[in-house]
Amino acid sequence: MDVRYINPFIEGTINVIKTMAFIPSKPGKPFIKKSQAATGDITGIIGLSGDKEGSLSITFTFSCIKAILEKMLGEVHDELNEDVTDAVGEITNMICGDARNKLEAQNINLTAGIPTIITGEGHTVSHVTKSSIVVLPFTTDFGDFSLEFAFLE
Repeated sequence: MDVRYINPFIEGTINVIKTMAFIPSKPGKPFIKKSQAATGDITGIIGLSGDKEGSLSITFTFSCIKAILEKMLGEVHDELNEDVTDAVGEITNMICGDARNKLEAQNINLTAGIPTIITGEGHTVSHVTKSSIVVLPFTTDFGDFSLEFAFLE
């Protein structure tokens, strides 16, 4: 997969989490996903169209999203409820928007759909394309999350 498409999403993720929640995140080594199993407890997934077709998802462990929301909103959540799912949708939108702005500067135009949120231990994530799914794990002091990209080749 072309890094011109991936790097803006990596930068957008780091930027949004740092700016909104004051939490630094460190990307790990990317890998190709072999199953639909999610790597955490709650996922925001969004379809992308335009110059490239595909989807993006971000999956958080509960400890990670709990800390992000506490720092971002000053709210403590002890369970995955509607407020948490709404916040994950907004974070997904912000990351996607940040990345799309960076891509637009390279004359790559993408339109994003409305995020879908999936919750629960052991949930699965289905991307809109049958292409390879690239997973980029991130670590924080509060838990892990991962970003997934799937673009038609």
